[in-house]
Amino acid sequence: TFAKSTSVLTQARGRTTALNPAVEGPLQVPVLSSLLSRARTKASTSRRVALFKNVDSTSKACLDGRRNQTPLVNINPFTPDSILVQSSTLQRNNRKRAHWNDSCGEDMDASDPEIEDELIPPSKRITMMENNNMMSRYASEFHELEKIGSGEFGSVFKCVKRLDGCIYAIKRSKKPLAGSVDEQNALREVYAHAVLGQHPHVVRYYSAWAEDDHMLIQNEYCNGGTLSDVIAENNRRMHFLSEMELKDLLLQVSRGLKYIHSTALVHMDIKPSNIFISRKPAASVEEFEDEEDGPTTRVVYKIGDLGHVTTVTNPQVEEGDSRYLANEVLQEDYSNLKKADIFALALTVISASGAEPLPTNGEKWHKIRQGILPHIPQVLSQEFLSLLKLMIHPDPTRRPSTSDLVRHPVLLTASRMSADQLRVELNAERFKNALLQKELKKAQMAKAAAEERFLTTDRVLTRSTVQSSSRTSRLIGKKMNRSVSLTIY
Repeated sequence: TFAKSTSVLTQARGRTTALNPAVEGPLQVPVLSSLLSRARTKASTSRRVALFKNVDSTSKACLDGRRNQTPLVNINPFTPDSILVQSSTLQRNNRKRAHWNDSCGEDMDASDPEIEDELIPPSKRITMMENNNMMSRYASEFHELEKIGSGEFGSVFKCVKRLDGCIYAIKRSKKPLAGSVDEQNALREVYAHAVLGQHPHVVRYYSAWAEDDHMLIQNEYCNGGTLSDVIAENNRRMHFLSEMELKDLLLQVSRGLKYIHSTALVHMDIKPSNIFISRKPAASVEEFEDEEDGPTTRVVYKIGDLGHVTTVTNPQVEEGDSRYLANEVLQEDYSNLKKADIFALALTVISASGAEPLPTNGEKWHKIRQGILPHIPQVLSQEFLSLLKLMIHPDPTRRPSTSDLVRHPVLLTASRMSADQLRVELNAERFKNALLQKELKKAQMAKAAAEERFLTTDRVLTRSTVQSSSRTSRLIGKKMNRSVSLTIY
């Protein structure tokens, strides 16, 4: 670079001298030094750029390596903190939109990409990962007993955990989920289960993991199957749940929904196949009455399958079964999602009452959305029918909330009747036990009296025998007649 600069300077000096012969001597030195300085600066700059370029690329590679080494963590959008952040972001964006409308006189598009990016929860970071190099956790930790169900998502297996010996229900996806729409549903179900925790009327969640791109979820095992199974069996036998049983079903599921709604979540897929049944052994009425929201019968209904759960504050709605879908959800009105669960719950109870299969579309489908109850092949009280009709009211704001349902006098009467029935059964068992104890005591007393009489008789016979033998026996002359002496005066 220096030689090239010197050559350039020599040529420039020659041209300058030719144009102006007076320019020579001292004037040439500053020109030379200035050009040399510029040449050095250029060379130094080029070396420095290359040096920093290497440093930047090296640091970037190190940073990428660190990022690759850092374990990724999913962000659960259903936790209270996440819901609070989403709510705050929504309020801030509403203020932003209002300010824009006031200042510019134009409506800001609600689907603005910047706003959507802020409203949509952080995307998943961990997807279904390959597990080919590891021993299957399912095979190593669980012993599969039987397949107990299947659906669109996959299959459910009844398993015994090798460590604790308890029975669980393991739900395994039917096909690989990585990159599919079902993957979001699977993660949504895991998120919702993890946030909800434990409630008597919600299927309990234990853990979840991925194997070979398949999602596996370990849940509580419900030994009574699903409400859909009960309905199918009842239809086959032409036997339906009584009004008291229907009220108890409605009350228990309402308690589970109330708990879900209290966490700012909605289920969005309430239907018979998602209501699980756990049959408990008979217990005393006092144990039931000690639990404020506990079960009042031996049959406990639990809400499961949380793949459609979403938040009320920032709903990401995926429509469930059209037979139980409220019309406002179909019209993409998400302002009363909790009441959509109430609508689906009413149709679930109606299905359990023996009504014909619900329509998926058509005129009958629209009549139900107009508030007309489908035909029920049994006589139900007018109060109960009015409650069911109110739950499918076309105006979602007119439908009762879960808090209204759990305190409704019609359902509380059923609850009290259930408790009274248990009390009657318990009293009957106590009466039977009392009779058995009385008979046992009587038998014991009779046995004791008989033994006493036997002993008394035996003692009397023994004593009389001894006395008789003492009067008639002689030590000498046993074979001779007794002599009698008489004195006559």
